[in-house]
Amino acid sequence: MAVPLSLDQLRSKYLNFFSQKQHALVPSAPLVPENDATTLFISSGMQPLLEYFLGAVHPLGSRVVNSQKCFRSQDIEEVGDNRHTTFFEMLGNWSFGDYFKTEQIQFVFEFLTSDLNLDPNRLYVTVFGGSAELNIEKDEEAIVAWQKQFSAHNVDSQVVLNPAKTGLGEGRICVYQWENWWSRAGKPSAMPVGEPGGPDSEVFYDFGIDRHFHENSKWKDLPCHLNCDCGRFMEIGNSVFMQYMKQKDGSFTELPKKNVDFGGGLERILAALHNEPDVFALPIFEPVIKKLEQLSGKKYQEAAQHTKAFRVIVDHLRAAVMLISDGVNPSNKDQGYVVRRLIRRAVRYAHVLGIEDLFLAQLVSGITNLYQDQYPELSLRQKDIEQSLNQEEGKFRRTLIKGEQQLKKMLTEKNSNKLSNISAQDAFYLYESFGFPLELTQEIISEAYPEDLLVTSDDFSQAFQKLRQQHSTSSRSASAGQFKGGLQNSSQVTTRYHTATHLLHASLRKHLGNQVQQKGSHITDQRLRFDFSYDQPIDQESLTVVVDQVNQWVQADLPVHCQEMLKSEALKQGALAFFVEKYPEKVTVYTIGPDPSKDWISKELCGGPHVQQTSQIGTLEVIKEQSIGAGIRRIYLRFVE
Repeated sequence: MAVPLSLDQLRSKYLNFFSQKQHALVPSAPLVPENDATTLFISSGMQPLLEYFLGAVHPLGSRVVNSQKCFRSQDIEEVGDNRHTTFFEMLGNWSFGDYFKTEQIQFVFEFLTSDLNLDPNRLYVTVFGGSAELNIEKDEEAIVAWQKQFSAHNVDSQVVLNPAKTGLGEGRICVYQWENWWSRAGKPSAMPVGEPGGPDSEVFYDFGIDRHFHENSKWKDLPCHLNCDCGRFMEIGNSVFMQYMKQKDGSFTELPKKNVDFGGGLERILAALHNEPDVFALPIFEPVIKKLEQLSGKKYQEAAQHTKAFRVIVDHLRAAVMLISDGVNPSNKDQGYVVRRLIRRAVRYAHVLGIEDLFLAQLVSGITNLYQDQYPELSLRQKDIEQSLNQEEGKFRRTLIKGEQQLKKMLTEKNSNKLSNISAQDAFYLYESFGFPLELTQEIISEAYPEDLLVTSDDFSQAFQKLRQQHSTSSRSASAGQFKGGLQNSSQVTTRYHTATHLLHASLRKHLGNQVQQKGSHITDQRLRFDFSYDQPIDQESLTVVVDQVNQWVQADLPVHCQEMLKSEALKQGALAFFVEKYPEKVTVYTIGPDPSKDWISKELCGGPHVQQTSQIGTLEVIKEQSIGAGIRRIYLRFVE
């Protein structure tokens, strides 16, 4: 029996397959988007390529392929089952107005069955069922293309029109509606004006009816189908046919080009190759699992409550390591808050395993070693990552102590006879204000008041979860506000800010020294944020000089030149690229100054977009400047009204 591929081998095999299909290889973008005010993280492979779906010409051609680092904060609460992870690598191939549905489905089927030797009898697919409201018909083209591929392998491919109600039966091609519509914002009703989207077609792997999970009894008597999430089927890839854009009246019009956006979960495809429905049981996580077993004295998969704890810790650790490596440190705002939340949830679940001492930093090598070839920067930053985790874990463990003290204070004020009188609202207050887990509240109360059965009852837990759900819904609604206005309304402002970051970078290096190097940036339609290396505080006088210099260049109305060239030539000419590994061999260089060959103040590799003259930027002022870690500072600028 052949040994299944490793993670690195599978990634390479995919990239090589599509390279042979004339796809240009592009590197993974950082997890934090550089010029996208609508989202905190890169959550899909298409995000860094958005402009090319909307009509821009990619410098490497109409076919590209890569493995993109992704993070989905909305999946944090889902982690704990056999398949959900917050961080993952998405294998992606894209066609910008080149091939379309038939060719894409042929490529996917060929890769899975010929290159990976997956049994076609174990593959099932879904297609879009159409919408009279959107005036978009059922995707018959995709159905016919799939039937052709299955037929060539003598596999019966019956179509099931309503699988959620009827079950899968003998079907292989399942027709759904909104489950098979994809956009970054979700369903069409949630999409902002100017957002692209389209029907998709997913591929599922069947682990077999004997592997049918029933961890949750709600699946026991329900019809099994591809989207039931019972555990028998796992989605391993999704071809999005990105061909529509939402208009102001809610309708959808065709994009200038019919595009293909494929996303395949690297770990999930690996799970199919290993015929292992639990992605956390794959060899890639074994070093971290083994270390956790040593620290806790417990075994993975021995008990359900412990199994979930293992999964949460492993996932959250890996995601935190990846985010910190990309410059996101724990904080109480934006991306930093998400990293903090990951670390704190990992610590809370460590309590379930009985781990009471600092432990996260001890697990980091299991992650850096796994990715040492693909992402060598992890090993280079390992000590910084471990330090950041140690600091945040220590801080949270002190917070847990405060939560326990608050609970004891509540008990002193509320207890009556043999009852604690702690309500679900009290438990949620402890959770929300101190990060104090419900399980710990229940454990402490059950020890102090063994006859207080209400606090440990299902009703109490459900009331607590209802409060969490209400809070989560409010948070999601607030997050959805990041999409308001769509791409079109903020594009001009963010473009001005984007060019301003180049001027700010140049001014910082001119007045503070060439040791200043960009470490990250984030732009919204309200401000720009720029992170840079500098190992000492910046006084107000120096800060004023830096920003005044930026505004002088703005007022000078300097031209912004755009050139395409080989990366080696750009670097030879003096172009800056502190994230040089993320750029392909053929790059776009933006130069600000009278003459791009000799008389310039800024020359950087960048994906754009930019203004044409600096006077189009506008006058800027400092909002705030601060340290965000050892040797790293952050500055915020905004336009003067």
